[in-house]
Amino acid sequence: MIVIAAPSNLGLRPLRPGHEPGAWRAPAALFDAGLLDAVGAGAPVTMARPVWKPGADPDTRLRNGRAMRDFNLALADHVAPACARREFALVVGGDCSILLGALAGARRGGPLSLVHVDGHSDFRHPGNYDPESMLGAVAGMDLALATGRGEALMTEWPGVASPLVQDRHVVQIGERDGRRPEFAWPDVNDTEIERIDVFAANDIGPQAVLARTRRTLDAAPDQRFWVHLDVDVLDAAVMPAVDSPGSPGIAPDDLVAIVAGLVPDPRCAGMTVTVFDPDLDPDGRHARTLVDLLARLPFRRAGGHIS
Repeated sequence: MIVIAAPSNLGLRPLRPGHEPGAWRAPAALFDAGLLDAVGAGAPVTMARPVWKPGADPDTRLRNGRAMRDFNLALADHVAPACARREFALVVGGDCSILLGALAGARRGGPLSLVHVDGHSDFRHPGNYDPESMLGAVAGMDLALATGRGEALMTEWPGVASPLVQDRHVVQIGERDGRRPEFAWPDVNDTEIERIDVFAANDIGPQAVLARTRRTLDAAPDQRFWVHLDVDVLDAAVMPAVDSPGSPGIAPDDLVAIVAGLVPDPRCAGMTVTVFDPDLDPDGRHARTLVDLLARLPFRRAGGHIS
């Protein structure tokens, strides 16, 4: 296993005037809480923190778009060789925009499927909002961009064909807003993405969620896949230290069962962990909660061994 620290907050909008999101601090906070020992990893690859800014970039309606593309290209250059070595890549963010660089790197080895575990389906794109009226925050757009919807700045990547993943090869687990009248991106329901919202996941249980997920993955049995874990899929009572907490969530034991059924698979290229914000965790207890959860996952180590 290789651990890559991706301390980006570029995809997030400020929560209030003058605020800079603190998700960039997550890798260091999780390492301080014992993550590397917990998952049996050696020294991490630590990327330099990019500069976040509140205003617009020229020629893009994506917040921090230029810096985000550069950061994700650099992240892809770390992920690609790990995947070529068949080494599991654990990318610790940071906000959800890092998913795009991780996928761009993994895609250099061929087509890819995606298991997107997130309390939101992150499907905002110019087909369901007006980019001229507001800057796009990629942390709420990552699944749309990964499936080819949105600005070329974040959908077109060197050495791979767009989109990064095809709709039919995506499973989205955990959306909590999709049944509400004000749901921001209902057009996700009109795609071939396999959707298991939080209500269905909690109703059918983790083994049935896994069975549905594996059906999608097994439709392309020779294709590798990536797991994306946004920790806001946990209930706000368990994990409030995120920029957009909510309820209900998937229970920690159920979340472990779902992800533990995926990461040991030899086809699993790696996993992103995103959106934990240490600024919202002054005593470090939520960092310890997250480390304890990740410690329970049977990550695949070098040679195919399980930790």
